[in-house]
Amino acid sequence: MKTRITFILLLLSTFTFAQNIISGKVVDQKGKPVAGANVYLDGTYDGATSSETGEFSFETTETGNKFLVVSFLLFETFKQEIDVANYKDQTVKLRENINALDAVVITAGTLESGDKARVSVLKPLDIVTTAGSAGNIVAALQTLPGTQSVGEDGRLFVRGGEASETQTFVDGIRVAQPYGATTNNLPTRSRFSPFLFSGIAFSTGGYSAEYGEALSSVLLLNTQDEADHEKTDIGLMTVGLSLGNTQKFKKSSLSVNMAYINLAPYQAVIPQNVKWNSPYQSLGGETVYRYNFTNGIFKLYASFDSERFDLNQKNVNFENPIRTDLNNNNFYLNSSYKGTFGTGWQLTSGISYGYSKNKIKYDINDVDSNENAAQLKLKLQKKISNHFKLSFGTDYFITKFNENFNDNVSIDVSNGYDSNIFAAYTEADILFSKKLAMKVGFRYSNNSLLNENNIAPRASLAYKVSKSSQFSFAYGDFSQTPVVDYIKYSKYHQFESEKARHYILNYQFTQPGQTFRAEAYYKDYSNLVQYDTRDIQYNSVFNNNGSGYAKGLDIFWRDSNLYKNLEYWISYSYIDSERQYKNFPTMATPSFVANHNLSVVTKYFITDWKSQIGFTNSFSTGRPYNDPNQTQFMNGKTKSYNNLSFNWAYLLTTQKILYFSVSNVLGTQNVFGYDYAKVPDASGVYQRQAVVPTADRFFFIGFFWTISQNKNENQLKNL
Repeated sequence: MKTRITFILLLLSTFTFAQNIISGKVVDQKGKPVAGANVYLDGTYDGATSSETGEFSFETTETGNKFLVVSFLLFETFKQEIDVANYKDQTVKLRENINALDAVVITAGTLESGDKARVSVLKPLDIVTTAGSAGNIVAALQTLPGTQSVGEDGRLFVRGGEASETQTFVDGIRVAQPYGATTNNLPTRSRFSPFLFSGIAFSTGGYSAEYGEALSSVLLLNTQDEADHEKTDIGLMTVGLSLGNTQKFKKSSLSVNMAYINLAPYQAVIPQNVKWNSPYQSLGGETVYRYNFTNGIFKLYASFDSERFDLNQKNVNFENPIRTDLNNNNFYLNSSYKGTFGTGWQLTSGISYGYSKNKIKYDINDVDSNENAAQLKLKLQKKISNHFKLSFGTDYFITKFNENFNDNVSIDVSNGYDSNIFAAYTEADILFSKKLAMKVGFRYSNNSLLNENNIAPRASLAYKVSKSSQFSFAYGDFSQTPVVDYIKYSKYHQFESEKARHYILNYQFTQPGQTFRAEAYYKDYSNLVQYDTRDIQYNSVFNNNGSGYAKGLDIFWRDSNLYKNLEYWISYSYIDSERQYKNFPTMATPSFVANHNLSVVTKYFITDWKSQIGFTNSFSTGRPYNDPNQTQFMNGKTKSYNNLSFNWAYLLTTQKILYFSVSNVLGTQNVFGYDYAKVPDASGVYQRQAVVPTADRFFFIGFFWTISQNKNENQLKNL
């Protein structure tokens, strides 16, 4: 009996001495105590909760090395292997959970639209419901800061850059021919229907190392991952017809849209400043096929359009108008796959092919051209931790361009080029905390046509100063092959890539229903192409000695809280830009740059009328032009530009809409510049001709009907 009691006492003694005490304090990165944190040994029930002072202490019978776990809602879980017997009075520092919705996001140079955008300045519907846009993605983007309204062109001009300095990408794959056919002083428009895209990112500078061959900006269009509903869309318009259908299957969906456009009715009603021999006509369509795998999604996007028009334009250098008869056929195919594999790796791959053929009869001259362009892309991405994400990839661009010029008298010549560009890049996203983030990377490219290599570093930084506001900074080097007007003569001349360097400082404030952005920037241009003749021709003497700069301030304010059912935004841009390029004899502001640009967009839904009405007013100060009658270069200045547009969407029933829009309601006589005669008249004066819109107004009336099973779908978002 005595022996048994002794054994029990020894056992209790052993148990008592086996107890280990684990203690310490839980703090955040600033050293402030964290109360309520859950502290325990992994795989056991031994643990405690930190006190108001962050302190914790608990006993355990565990011995040796074990994992200590500390978790709390707003912080990342802490896990560390410890020696149980010697872990006392230790300090555990928790890091903020940077995946929280209020974490900092880099915004310098980028304006986003879409449901997945962390900070969205536009909504998906904005592209098609902005008065004056007429469903044109580019026209809607021209109401944002940083863009120039160049009415005689219609493309995107960004922060002192020409339209060719902006590249368009669909699902990350480049579109070589993103605009429709056009001719001298006749504005074009984007080829894409906006409602097939779920998100848009418009970078006005400092963009990611993933993208290249753009000196000023990139426009990223992302197609929808999944179709909303099965439906059929029918459109009857004053300018044509449209038909669309969407089908959904178990793991896939297919959307197809067709449109025929004929501007003859419009041109018959509205006086035209040119004589149309044959009105603008186009037949086009696009389709998106999507297939969802277990770990990824495959998309196939294809579009085509055939355009033609025939018109006579007055020309100050000729007694009779000059005829332009143009036919264009365009096809674009884009396939992409995005998915995950292995231990958290994400794969993005794709290929695109674009074909464009132009047949142009200009006066007595015949100009035939065709372009074949392709891109292959591979990108890998991995989230190493909550604080570090790594991405890297390669691109391969192939372009073949041929042009034949025949004056039907004595000249019959062909020019063109074959270009192959290989590029590789790597980029890291580093999140130091919810308040501080950084993106850094570089892009390498090899251009076989120019026989050169380029390395372009990119970096951006963002710091969150409060729950609703933050600062961002971006820097980057960018290069681009000279445009086709120059490079098609590469068999006679050796060209180099044109270059630009961006510096951007951004402040952004956001809260529900309100967004404010202010962005200052500076762009330094080098290696710009120069030539020594009045017009570009094969025997011009070219060099890459041109330079320039652009600096300015962009301000954006959007609000939906002022008044019920009212939404508006205001964009203002100031720019100071000069270049010595092309045949400029000295540094001067290019003709497409207006120092001040202001856009005001309003949308109001009138419930009793079942209507949405909108107004857009675009204003810009005068643009420079060169008057050869004066000694100073580019010394002229046009009058200010102003365009007030209006639209009205009326819901006849839930699925039937009557839509009306008109541009330049006030009938402002806008002048974009002046064309001067190449030689003076008998009195020594160079005569001129104003560059004006083809018509003072554009109006549109359409009836849109959606047929679907749920009876709630309509085409308001497509207008």
